[in-house]
Amino acid sequence: MRSFARPGSHPGWSTSSPVLIRYVAAGLCHSDLHLTDGDLPPRYPIVGGHEGAGIIEEVGPGVTKVKPGDHVVCSFIPSCGHCRYCATGRQSLCDLGATILEGCMPDGSFRFHGGGQDFGAMCMLGTFSEHAIISEHSVVKIDDWLPLETAVLVGCGVPTGWGSATYAGEVRAGDITVIYGIGGIGINAVQGAVHSGAKHVVVVDPVAFKRDTALKFGATHAFASATEAAEKVTELSWGQGADQAIVTVGVVDEAVVSAAFDIVGKGGTVVVTGLANPEKLTIHVSGMMLTLMEKTIKGTLFGSANPQYDIVRLLRLYDAGQLKLDELITTRYRLEDVNQGYQDLRDGKNIRGIIVHA
Repeated sequence: MRSFARPGSHPGWSTSSPVLIRYVAAGLCHSDLHLTDGDLPPRYPIVGGHEGAGIIEEVGPGVTKVKPGDHVVCSFIPSCGHCRYCATGRQSLCDLGATILEGCMPDGSFRFHGGGQDFGAMCMLGTFSEHAIISEHSVVKIDDWLPLETAVLVGCGVPTGWGSATYAGEVRAGDITVIYGIGGIGINAVQGAVHSGAKHVVVVDPVAFKRDTALKFGATHAFASATEAAEKVTELSWGQGADQAIVTVGVVDEAVVSAAFDIVGKGGTVVVTGLANPEKLTIHVSGMMLTLMEKTIKGTLFGSANPQYDIVRLLRLYDAGQLKLDELITTRYRLEDVNQGYQDLRDGKNIRGIIVHA
């Protein structure tokens, strides 16, 4: 059986700012599949799950952000608040994020153990466990009247998609925005683009269910192929091209990046949010066109959002009826059904599945 260390049981406790959390819900995100499919190189063995919401049960010495009983959403990107990136408003690049694939606490200790060996925790969280010891830098206190089964979504997919449009893509009123891949991240890029005032939000996904869902969330056009989307964007823009193209497919390849690069016009921006095996080179474009048309290709982590601010902000938009979260949840699963949940994700049946811990 896997176990976790209790407060005070490890010499590094005071330097890790640890808290004991009881997870209420965990999200099923494609990034967990990257572990099993080889697109991310973690340290094994590792407890999966990086979207989590729950209740703090205990805190260690020196913890000031939360107290027992607080309701929190976990951020898969920790934020210390004082490194050069946090200090300049770029919490998504916090130096503490260097350990998220290792699965250890900031001080290098492990809090899951089994069979005489240390287990990592994906993104320092391991939300598929019902309890975990994590860093206070990975939690964000939220209003306790919000349903944790819904709030869990803003730990990764919602801000990553939303921010890909609003922050990384800098969508403005009247823009034409194209989004490739309508899963848990892409659907929220739709919400972000709509919120920012895009005139046309064009989505590309081979799954009819996902295209239909995107239209319900505010997309103006939906196509099964990049070729169809390009023809429509040419028409909508009078030949000028899109302003932004956001790549949120489950596994990025050269073809989708090239399509995104070609569909944006002069001064357009391509935002690459999705991942692929780090050994694969997935971006091959004409350098001349990049220069002469002043196009931009940029990556974004967590949608370039700031966890401590944007998680609360998005939940308050939801509370005000200005952000759809409940509608994102396609299916709820028990922990023992996690493999079925991920098969449903692979099969394109879910926008977002969640695990509800008993």
